[in-house]
Amino acid sequence: MLSIVAPCHNEEEGLAEFCRRAVSAADSVAGGAFEIILVDDGSTDGTWDVIASLARTIPEIVGVRLLRNHGHQLAATAGLSASRGERVLLIDADLQDPPELLLMMMPIMDRGADVVYAQRTRREGETWFKLATASVFYRLLSRLASVTIPRDTGDFRLMNRRVVDILLSMPERDRFIRGMVSWIGGRQVALPYERDARFAGGSKYPVGKMIGLAMDAITSFSTTPLRISTWLGIATAGVAMMLFAYTLVRWVAGETIVGWSSIMAAITAFSAIQLICIGIIGEYLGRLVQESKRRPMFMIETMVRGDASAEFETTFADMTAKERREALAAAFPDRASSVLAAGKPR
Repeated sequence: MLSIVAPCHNEEEGLAEFCRRAVSAADSVAGGAFEIILVDDGSTDGTWDVIASLARTIPEIVGVRLLRNHGHQLAATAGLSASRGERVLLIDADLQDPPELLLMMMPIMDRGADVVYAQRTRREGETWFKLATASVFYRLLSRLASVTIPRDTGDFRLMNRRVVDILLSMPERDRFIRGMVSWIGGRQVALPYERDARFAGGSKYPVGKMIGLAMDAITSFSTTPLRISTWLGIATAGVAMMLFAYTLVRWVAGETIVGWSSIMAAITAFSAIQLICIGIIGEYLGRLVQESKRRPMFMIETMVRGDASAEFETTFADMTAKERREALAAAFPDRASSVLAAGKPR
């Protein structure tokens, strides 16, 4: 009935507490019909050891270990690919997003919502710089994006199976999941909440990764920067023509034009605008090159559930929804399915 997907990167200190709270919340709304998928995104601490230990002791936990660090968005995609629930909750494992919010999300989906996304009204434990840059980013994105992407939202959301399957069918590598879900459409409902401080450890999103995610978001959902570069080119061409006409008029009048500094300033300004425009075009072109290579979106080293483990080919990322379910069922057959297949009463 329910899958909970949580990407993890160096989260060994808080994983046990996260699982305790997630299991409690899931059991309240789904009984025993749920799974919790923990994706180790190339952690350098003992995160995988903790995941493997939890998977052995808690039957509902599935551990997914990626071959290397792919980044949060691809790790989340790997977890969604391994999910089998009719409803899927995507959440971070740092406990800034409370798993207990699931108890409020499920009734909203029962009333017909396709997606229930959590919208932050307050963010505890974050610096003024992070809050300010996040505010600027969401407001800039809302103006540039070709689809409406709700402000102050992360990837914390509950989705039905149809939305998840559509999301997984999208082939792009530079992913911005919250924007992709908004693009899918359907009935999407906001649930306001106050975000908590991290349970343990520090942020895994430094400034460089934040800028990278912002670039992925803008280039994935807007061509406005390309139009801006075009208008900048037209504007600078107009200014250059006016300067040329002015120079010609002064030359005909027999006046010597002086001002080496002003000339150099004009040349520098025009050159800077040209480089900016080339850089914008390069961002889009670079993403086209990456997409054309058709490399696997992510690579799974191993997957564990209880005492069982399985390895999957790199083609797992490119399988259809049906093929993934068949591969997962073969690797981790449900106990009920095994009993029925043997012709024994449950």
